[in-house]
Amino acid sequence: MKRGALLLALVLASTAGAATTADPGVTAKTIVLGGTVPLSGEAAAFGSVGPGAKAYFDYVNSKGGVNGRRIAYRYYDDRYNPADTVQLTRRLVERDKVFAIFNSVGTANNAAIQRYLNARKVPQLFVGDGSQAVSQPKRFPWTIGFLQSYLGEGAIYGRHLAQTRKAAKVAVLYEDTPLGTEMTRGLERWIAGKGPQVVAKQSYDLLATDVASQIAELKKSNADTLMLFATPKFFLQAVAATQRLGWKPKLYIASISIEPGIMAIARLNAPALTNGALSVAFVKNPNDPIWARDPALKLYRSIMKRYAPGRKASDVYHWYGMTVAWTMVETLKRAGKTPTRASLLRAAQSLDLAGNPFLLPGIRLKTSKTSYFPLDRVYLYRYDNRQWVKASSLLDARG
Repeated sequence: MKRGALLLALVLASTAGAATTADPGVTAKTIVLGGTVPLSGEAAAFGSVGPGAKAYFDYVNSKGGVNGRRIAYRYYDDRYNPADTVQLTRRLVERDKVFAIFNSVGTANNAAIQRYLNARKVPQLFVGDGSQAVSQPKRFPWTIGFLQSYLGEGAIYGRHLAQTRKAAKVAVLYEDTPLGTEMTRGLERWIAGKGPQVVAKQSYDLLATDVASQIAELKKSNADTLMLFATPKFFLQAVAATQRLGWKPKLYIASISIEPGIMAIARLNAPALTNGALSVAFVKNPNDPIWARDPALKLYRSIMKRYAPGRKASDVYHWYGMTVAWTMVETLKRAGKTPTRASLLRAAQSLDLAGNPFLLPGIRLKTSKTSYFPLDRVYLYRYDNRQWVKASSLLDARG
């Protein structure tokens, strides 16, 4: 009888131990990641980040994966609609049992799922958002962004104006989310008392269909400088409307909308406006001849050809997806041979990564338990109606 009780106790103990050896989404052979991207809808241009990341993971899997595990990456189309983001993220966590949410796109979209994921202690990593919401380690420790701070991006434009065009009269079109409001705040903070002045501001919301009326109102201010803190669809609408009105301000463009294909459309509509436009950048442009012999370009093209056949290698959002995927792979390596969600978070909180082949030279990815923006340095770039050309040394993007 005692012997039977002892055997039963051993069996129960071993079963209990097995049940706690791994978090959801991790097996001996796989790690399951998931996220949402806008494959359709008003921000569909961003959707390429999903296939780009998946292609890189497939390449890593062909080399043996991470610590012997293959990465299974599932991304769903949320149409850039936060309500869809919530529904699909719950599906990923509760039905697909992902280990972590990775690379989800959009400021309002990530804000909509942040409380849910933090309550369940599911890592929400390297998401496509630069708002202050993704840098709140005490309140939302499980959420870490990837983009430079929106405040910091606005600050760079403000510092540039204060240094080069002290008499500038500035008009701002901005998305009415932290993407636009924080860029605007960063801009205004750094020009205050230094000469340049914001003379007009107009916002648009996520459900807007057109921004032509906002551009018409901004033109009335007689501004000579126009900040377009907008996603690609509304950026293109704004450029076209500005051209139709015969307005010729100096353009500053949010970095999320400067993909070369998008700029080519803007250039066709308004070449005089786009020539000399300014923005910031942190990734190499695979279309720029300056990188023709760069090993990263050769790697990128080979990955796209094999793992994303038929997709446009010229689309820099694919390149961005690989940039973020590289970062995730390095973080998974540092999470240990038996990763848990907690060990993955610890790894993401202590990055100091050089050598990301997709980033511009000199840019490192660094985080700490109190600093959640991996990108704290970027470059200012100028558009010459052919390419984006580097126009500065490394700049502080912390705001």
